[in-house]
Order: sequence, then structure tokens, then C-alpha cells
Amino acid sequence: MKVNIQRMRLSPPRILVLGFAGIIMIGTLLLMLPISTRSGDSLAFIDALFTATSAVSVTGLVVVDTGTYFSVLGQVIIAILIQIGGLGFMTMSTLVAIAFKRKISLKERLILQEAMNQTTMEGIVRLIRKVVIYSLILEGICGTLFALRWSFDMPIGQAIYYGYWHAISLFNNAGFDMFGDFSSLTDYVNDPLVNFTAMFLIVTGGIGFVVLSDLVDYHKTKKLSLHSKVVLLITALLIVIGALVIFVFEFSNPRTLGGLNWGGKLLGSFFQSVTPRTAGANSVDIAGLRQATQFFMIILMFIGASPGSTGGGIKTTTFMIMAGAVIAMMRGREDIVFFRYRRLQERIFKALTITLLALLFIITVTMILSTTEDSGFLMILFETTSAFGTVGLSLGLTLKLTTFGKLMICFTMFAGRLGPITLAYALGQKKGKDLYRYPEGKMIIG
Repeated sequence: MKVNIQRMRLSPPRILVLGFAGIIMIGTLLLMLPISTRSGDSLAFIDALFTATSAVSVTGLVVVDTGTYFSVLGQVIIAILIQIGGLGFMTMSTLVAIAFKRKISLKERLILQEAMNQTTMEGIVRLIRKVVIYSLILEGICGTLFALRWSFDMPIGQAIYYGYWHAISLFNNAGFDMFGDFSSLTDYVNDPLVNFTAMFLIVTGGIGFVVLSDLVDYHKTKKLSLHSKVVLLITALLIVIGALVIFVFEFSNPRTLGGLNWGGKLLGSFFQSVTPRTAGANSVDIAGLRQATQFFMIILMFIGASPGSTGGGIKTTTFMIMAGAVIAMMRGREDIVFFRYRRLQERIFKALTITLLALLFIITVTMILSTTEDSGFLMILFETTSAFGTVGLSLGLTLKLTTFGKLMICFTMFAGRLGPITLAYALGQKKGKDLYRYPEGKMIIG
């Protein structure tokens, strides 16, 4: 029997929006419980909403210090929200359905396809199984490494708790930390084990589960898909170029890399290059960076992670297609070619739409916050881009936001997690094809 998708009461994008909104509200109510805080006082609704939104959108911007304000229960609630937000609530519900051997319906497969940014439903349930397995394995291994390292600095029980908690936060590109005073990983800027483990978690969580699956199966197939090749190439380029730029700009800055040895400078440069790709952790004082470095990090945050990952931003493939279009135009060519494959015009239009919608959204929110918040323009732009890219890096504006500013950043984090197109489809009309075409017209450009 043929199913007419147009007759479904709720489209997949709308279900995703409502699903994430529902998880945020549940998290808000749980974080407002007196037992969720160390003091036993109930957290204000706006602050609980902000924290829950930041956790579910795997951003990491906070208005209260996670390590000192929340009780163990509150911290566990945040970790659960991060895990659900990073993997997606549909992934978690599908996992439960698989566990109870319930058949996944066509509508659920369509929602999963939308959530994972896939172009087809083929193999979507198999991919979900891999998502959960890979996540647990990577978080388990890296959590153990963290625990072993931190057992030298704190009691073994606390080291184990911190290890696995931060592994969940970093793999899901959330950026929450437990070290107190909003310090993140600044105490470990010279520590190779902590730095490399954290960067490994951030990158593996940010390249996307399709790429992870390709890499795991490479020993069998001996080949990578075009998508995986493009993602791995642009990810490597952005990390290396980012580290080089940060190293040059911050080499002599006494507030960041200036006082470190050569090993610390290199580790700090690479870590700060990786973390704007939606992770939100930091090993140097972000507010102490030079303005040129902060602006460069805004660009990295805008690009973000890769499709089907735990990260945000416009995505690396979108950036690659836009860059490819510019290069093709400059060379006088009609086709964008990657690894001897040309990209369809439909993909180019989608990349352009995502980029422009994201730019317009960030510009609009920045302009609004510039009139309501008493802070400099660069700080507001940085915070807005960090929220939209679900990064979590901050120059300190979050702690000074007005109630209206907190609501705006909440909406920005929510929109960034879902993506501009998904949100537009959910709020607007259903997708459809034009029934007719207008005659072609000519206009001058440039």
C-alpha cells in the first residue's frame, strides 16, 4: 500500500522540533528540583531552561557553574540530556524499540532520515545501531583514559566519575565541564594525554557517524565514500590551518600561549583549533585571546562539524560545496568536482540556502542583542555564533545576559541544533515541487 507522506499530521521536521522541545522542558523541570543543586535551593526557571537547552543542544554555554552549583544528581541529569541531545532523541527511542523487538515504522524511518541528514532511508536502522555502539565504545575507552590520568590528581572514585562524565560531554561536542570556576581544561594545557584524548573525542564525534562507519568498515571494503573523503579532507585542513593561524596570532600573547613552552604552544594551538568545531572546551583563556584570533574562531564556529554528527554549524560539507562553487566560477567551469565526482545543482542550492539562512539568523540575533545587552559588538557576535554553532565557547557575555538575552540565546542554541532548514520546514509549509516553471530571464550580476 502506497503511503502519502503529505497526509501525515506532523511532518518529520515538526516532530524533531517538538521532540527536542519536549526533552528540554523535561530537563528544565528536573534541574529546578531542589535536590538537583548543592545548596538545596530551586534553580530559577530561566536559568534551568537555559542549562537544559544548552545540554540538549550540546552547546555548553552556562549561566551557573556546573561543577560547583549542581549536585551529583543535577550533574547526572545534565549528562543524560547531553547524551540524548548529541545522539538525538529519535536515536534513543529507536534503541528502546529495537531492545523490545518492536518494528520501526515508515514514519519513524522518515524522522530518523531527517535527524541523521541522510538522503535515503536505506540502512537507517542499521546506522542507528552503529551510532549507539560506536558512541558507547569511544566514550568508554576515552573515559577510562581520563579516569587513569585524573586518579593522580583526585580520589579514584571522583576520577572515574569525572572521566566518564567528560567523555560524554566531549564526544557529544557539548563543552560542559566539572572543574569549577568555568575553567574547563585550562589546568591541563600542557598535558598530552588529556589534550589528545579530548581532541580525539571531539573530532570523532564531529565527523559524523556515517564517516565513522566507513572508517570502521575500511578493512573490509578498502574504500571510502565520497562523503567520507570530503569530510576527512576538510576536517584535516581546518584543524591544521586553524592551529597555524592561532599559533601565529597567540605565540607571544602572555594571556594565552606566551608563557608556555614549545610543546604547550603546539598543544594549545591545536586544541583551540579543534574546539571551535562545536566542542566548547578550552585549554586557554578564550577572553584573553587577541581580537583577530577571536574573530577567526567565529569563522570556525560558523563552519562547525559534519552532517550526521553531534556537532552544529553550517557543516563542513556545506562549506566545501560553497568553496568549490567559488573556485569553479573563478576557473570558468560549470561543475563542482570533488574526487572526480561532480555535485548536483540541488546540493549547491541547498548549501547556499543553509549558509544564507545561518548568516541572516546570526546577524539578526546579534543586532537584537546589541540593543538589549551592555557589551561590545565582537563579544555579542562571538556568543551568538557560539550558540548557533552549538559550540559553547564564551567571552563572558553569558553570565551577564538579561532575561531577554538568555531567551534569545536559548532560541539560538535550539535553532542551531536542529539546523536552519529543518526549522524552516517545521515552521513553514511542507516541502514540495513546483507544478510549473517560469520562462528564463536575464540579469546582470557583479
